[in-house]
This record gives sequence, C-alpha cells and structure tokens, in this order.
Amino acid sequence: MAQWNQLQQLETRYLEQLYHLYSDSFPMELRQFLAPWIESQDWAYAANKESHATLVFHNLLGEIDQQYSRFLQENNVLYQHNLRRIKQHLQSKYLEKPMEIARIVARCLWEEQRLLQTATTDGQVAHPTGTVVTEKQQILEHNLQDIRKRVQVASIIDKISTNLCYLSELSQDLNGNSQAAATRQKMTQLEQMLSALDQLRRQIVTEMAGLLSAMDFVQKNLTDEELADWKRRQQIACIGGPPNICLDRLETWITSLAESQLQIRQQIKKLEELQQKVSYKGDPIIQHRPALEEKIVDLFRNLMKSAFVVERQPCMPMHPDRPLVIKTGVQFTTKVRLLVKFPELNYQLKIKVCIDKESGDVAAIRGSRKFNILGTNTKVMNMEESNNGSLSAEFKHLTLREQRCGNGGRTNSDASLIVTEELHLITFETEVYHQGLKIDLETHSLPVVVISNICQMPNAWASILWYNMLTNHPKNVNFFTKPPVGTWDQVAEVLSWQFSSTTKRGLTIEQLTTLAEKLLGPCVNYSGCQITWAKFCKENMAGKGFSFWVWLDNIIDLVKKYILALWNEGYIMGFISKERERAILSPKPPGTFLLRFSESSKEGGITFTWVEKDINGKTQIQSVEPYTKQQLNSMSFAEIIMGYKIMDATNILVSPLVYLYPEIPKEEAFGKYCRPEAQPDTEFPDPGCVIQPYLKTKFICVTPTNSGNTSDLFPMSPRTLDSLMHNEAAEANPGPLESLTLDMEMSSDHPSPMREGFAASTISDMDTCRNA
Repeated sequence: MAQWNQLQQLETRYLEQLYHLYSDSFPMELRQFLAPWIESQDWAYAANKESHATLVFHNLLGEIDQQYSRFLQENNVLYQHNLRRIKQHLQSKYLEKPMEIARIVARCLWEEQRLLQTATTDGQVAHPTGTVVTEKQQILEHNLQDIRKRVQVASIIDKISTNLCYLSELSQDLNGNSQAAATRQKMTQLEQMLSALDQLRRQIVTEMAGLLSAMDFVQKNLTDEELADWKRRQQIACIGGPPNICLDRLETWITSLAESQLQIRQQIKKLEELQQKVSYKGDPIIQHRPALEEKIVDLFRNLMKSAFVVERQPCMPMHPDRPLVIKTGVQFTTKVRLLVKFPELNYQLKIKVCIDKESGDVAAIRGSRKFNILGTNTKVMNMEESNNGSLSAEFKHLTLREQRCGNGGRTNSDASLIVTEELHLITFETEVYHQGLKIDLETHSLPVVVISNICQMPNAWASILWYNMLTNHPKNVNFFTKPPVGTWDQVAEVLSWQFSSTTKRGLTIEQLTTLAEKLLGPCVNYSGCQITWAKFCKENMAGKGFSFWVWLDNIIDLVKKYILALWNEGYIMGFISKERERAILSPKPPGTFLLRFSESSKEGGITFTWVEKDINGKTQIQSVEPYTKQQLNSMSFAEIIMGYKIMDATNILVSPLVYLYPEIPKEEAFGKYCRPEAQPDTEFPDPGCVIQPYLKTKFICVTPTNSGNTSDLFPMSPRTLDSLMHNEAAEANPGPLESLTLDMEMSSDHPSPMREGFAASTISDMDTCRNA
C-alpha cells in the first residue's frame, strides 16, 4: 500500500506531527491528490541534479493538469479551484528553481518514513497489506479469518447427503428382502446409519449455532466499536480536529462478514432440504433450523443497516472549514456510502434525501423552523464515481428553502431557542432487495444548523463546536434546550483546533492560559474548570460589549485573511496578558517588540507593543492602537511594521521597532513580506523630451483633529511631509515625543489624495501609543 495511505491509518498523536510537515511551499492537498505519482519519483536525485529536477517539475505540472481534468469531469468546483491555485503558486515560486521544490518534497517523504518507523516502534504493527493496525484490530481480523474457515461446512452437509442416499437404498433393500437373517443384518445397519446421521446433524447444528455466536461477537466489535469510533473521529474532524481515516479497511471487514453470513444462510437452507429427505423423532434440524435462519437473517439485516453511513457530512463548498452549517438558498454537498461492497448492488439502490423526517412533531413543539430540500434530492448509488470503487452516492446540488408560516416561518411564536441553536437532521433512505430479502436502509447526518444570513455563521459554528465537543449522540436535536457544561480541557483543545485546522499552528499552553483567564477569570489551575454554553457564546465578557466567542472568531478570521503568513511563522504572540507582556519586555533592550491581538476590538484587531527609555532612562512599555481589517485592507501588517515611525523630542522621525521578541531583527522577520518599490519605466525614452519622474508618496497614520481614529492612511509626498514638519516645529515648542496632527479637508477642485500613490512606509504619532 502507498506510504500516504499508511500514514492515514496512524493514531491522532502521529497525525498531528504529520500536519506540521506541510505548508504552502508543498501543500498537503497536492500530496493527497498525487500520492502514488509523488512516491514513484526520485526526489532525492532531483534535489541534487538540476536537469532532472526540471524534468520532474514539469512532469509534476502535467500530473496536476491531469488531476484537474478528472475534477472537471466530476464537476468538483472546489477541488478545481484549489488545484488551479496550487499550480499557479508552484509555477511562480519554483519554475526558475526546481531543485528547491525537489528538496522540499524529498524532505517531507523522509519525515513521513521516519514517522511510520516511530509509530511501529511505539507499538503499532505494520500489516502485510501495508496499513498500520492496532493489536485489537489484528484480533478482529483473526476472528474474521476464523469465521471464513468455519463457514466452509458444505463438506459436512455433502457427507450427510451421501449418507442419506445410502440410507435410502438400504431402506428399499430391506423392504424387498424376505429372508429373516438378512433382514436383521440390514436393520442393524439401518440403526447404525440413523445414529450416525443424528450425530452428524447435531454436530452441524451445534457448529452453526457457535458460528452465529462468533459472527454476532465480531459484528458487535465492528459496528459498536470500530464503526462507532470512526463516527466519533468524523465528529472531531468536522470541528477542526485531526482528519478522519478512510473507510476502506472497515469496508473490507464488513464486506467479508456479510459474505460469510450469506454463505451460512445458504447452508441453513440446505439443512431444510436434508430435513425434507429424512426426518425422525428428535431430529435436531427440526428443532433448531428455524431459530438459526431467523438469527442469520437478523444479523445480515442489522449489518446492512449499520453499513449505510454518511461518508462526508453536509458542507457548503465556499465554507469547507465549517461543515454542518447550511445557509438557505446556497448549495451544499454531502456523500453517503454502503460499506458492503457487493458488485450486484451497483446501480440498484436509489437514495432519497429529506430533512427532519423523524423530528416533525418535536419541531412543532419546540417552534423550530421547517425546511424543504430542493435540487437533485435522489440519486442511485454506484461504484464508478468514487476513486476506490466504493458503493456511494454524492449529492452536489442540494439547497434548503424555509417553509413560510404566518408568523414569519416559525411554527410556534413561543420558541425557546434562537435559530442558531436549532438543530436539524438530514436523512438518507433506500431499499435493498438481495437474495429474497427486503431491507430498509436509513442513515442521517450529524445535526446541522441552518442560517438565513451569513452574519449568523459565527454563532452557528459555535453551536456545532459545542454539540460535537460534548456528545456523540447522533440525533439529539433538543441538545440546546438544556446544553451541558464543558470543561476547560475540552474547550482548550477545540479552540486550538480552530487555528491548526486552517493554519500551520495551533495554540500554545501559554496562549490557551490567557484565553482561559479571559473566559474564567484568574485561577491557579484551569484544568477541570467548568464552562457553560452561555459563558462561551452568549454572555458578554466582563467590561466588554461582546461575548468571548464573537471576539475570538473575529480574531480567527483576521488571522486567516490578513496575517496568515506571520502567524504560520510564529511571529505573532497573539494571546498574552498585559502583566505577562510587561514582564517579558521590561528586561529587553529598547526597540524590542511583540505582536498581540487586541482585547478591546470586537471585530478583531492586532497591535504591537515595544520597549523604550524616557529621558530619565526609565523603561516604558508602549502600544499602538490596534489595526483592524479595515486598515489591513489598505496595507499589509508587515509593511506597517517595517515603516512604522514616531516623532522624537527633536521632531526627528524614528522607528521604535527594532527586534521582534525575543531578538529577531525586524528586517529579517518582515522584510520578505513587503512589496518591492516600483521602478520607473525608462524603456525607449524620447531624446528630445525631458521626463519628470513621479513624486513618491508615503502612507502615514494621521490623527485628524476632529476624530479619534488614529489609523486612517493618507498618501503624502516627502516634500509635503517635510513642509508640515517644519511648520509644526516653527509654530510650537514641542515637548518630548510631540505628536503630528494633520487636518485634511478635500475640496471638489482637488483630487483626493487617496486615489494615487503607493505605500512605502507608515508614520504614526505618539497619540496612537495607548493601551489597546
């Protein structure tokens, strides 16, 4: 089996290490899409020979094009978009230096092998097929092999059939023989044959009963433990935890058991034929065959029902990192799979989708909204659409529409839950006709939250987190009528996943401790502390006009959209108390600074705090007013840091930011993330024309006299800036660190300065140096 498939079978603790191997330099998605091809190349050789690296790199681009074509045929818009983006990134970064990508891939493959070796050493055993299985799963496979051997009882039944033929001939001969001596001899033989027949029948009935008990035991292991464990891991993966392993191994086990059950059912039918040929008082077949047949049918029926699962939970393609939240009128996708891989069922099962099938009455009592499913809500399961030939059906074009009622869509005006606390179930149902059996199959998604406006997404996602964090109950739609409390240990793990699932870094112990303090207040040990649902999501934090989750969710959005690269590099300390901030900065030399998130900005803000000395040599800690998404839309945070300046006592502009904590030079950390200055176009100048170069402009942070906003960015030429600084110095006798304040009133006769210029640096005044 491919190395990549082996890695996916590892335990969570190893998977966490695997995720840290990949970044934008070599995306994990590409590793997944092209796993067999990537592992077939000699990347180590390419890393040391440029000609071979160039060849391999161009072949890689060709493989990406082929995979893109496959996604195009499948109409998988999301994967098409991701693959196109990956290819553009690789071309822009490695086209001129293919050996670099070869070194990166070779390193990742080597680290993967080392991880597999570590997992084997730590107690996981390599399976002959290439997967990695635990000792418990090895026992399960051994039991399945034992069942397959014990099912081969046909030879015993054939032996009984042979005896019956001989017994029938002996009986006919006895009836036609008139000699007394011969009759007595034949009677003795007949009695012996009947005794042997009875023993054989009792033996086979006993063996079948034992075999059915073994099947029952293995089936419970499969459905109540292995499959239940997979479903729990799927829940965890939905809320940002480690990705769930594939279902292929479970499918192999369940299919093997189902085949054995059908074989033993055929053997039980043969027992009925034997009963019809010869029957006698005390015949064990008459006594036990009906119970055996009922038992095997129940086992097979229950196995088929358990094997019908939702392989991929409902998710909007535009929000892949937040499944189980569905917006009305927006398409979502989902996929179901039958883990009994019988070729004869290909294109035989028609799946129908509905919503809230079992909770209609409950919904009416609770006052929940009702919805209709629109789009292609029926599909036939087949083996051709999936890459591994599994029997599945993928729904790509489903939407929800709310049923309108007289009171605005809600069936009861006394509804106790807000819309983002309403939970709904999407149900999939079909019928199986196989070997004379009709089996109704039904499965359902994890509870989903339905929103009508994207602004409801944060609270809806909080509901999904809380539900899947605290329960593995698959259908508890009334969960939020009395939501259970969580512990800080549970919440901390889930909060870290919100970062690690969309970036390359989770949260450190120190960052989590800061969050715990904001949520629970000061405490010596937060482990085991209880957190209510209202505390997490609904109640405002102390002294703030917003809840903990609203604040944190906006920071997560800020990281993903504006400062992802800096976060991935580990440059952002992020969550740190002001006391801790002062403690670690105070011993540092002037100019040392750190980056942290604002505690007061509801929409998400980031600021920097630095060390400086006053005129008396006393250490001071200063913070700039937080930068929010609005300012970061105009200028990257790295450029703001690189160009940030203050005015000292002599009206000289100086940068207070020198070393990123603990002692990384500012240029080393952020220089690579700044755009290079534009070069003047000097191609083919006219000899008779004197070309005047453009005046360069700089973005500066201005404090308007009529506004408290210190983060507005305006472009200004150096000449204008020097003039303003000169006028300020002439009009006033500035004290230490005098601020620069600029009134800008734009008339219709003059173009707005926001229309031209490019950002070269940022100048800020000390009025912005305040606690954030």
